[in-house]
Amino acid sequence: MNLLECKKGDKVVITKIKAKDELKRRLISFGLIKGVDLEILNCSPGKKTVEIKVDKTRLALRKEEASLIEVECEE
Repeated sequence: MNLLECKKGDKVVITKIKAKDELKRRLISFGLIKGVDLEILNCSPGKKTVEIKVDKTRLALRKEEASLIEVECEE
């Protein structure tokens, strides 16, 4: 599943980032890499943005960016 399919409060692990070049480098610079734990903090109406927490950092991703990040739920 991707980040857009997650709900507020879900804790997930990144399994794959399908972004291309520049966007992928930007996401990596924010600490979004395979194996990293995330928490879904909030979603805007219509899921136009998704707010996540990576370590101690909060990020807001656009719908287009969030759809490129594959995750799986933590057990």
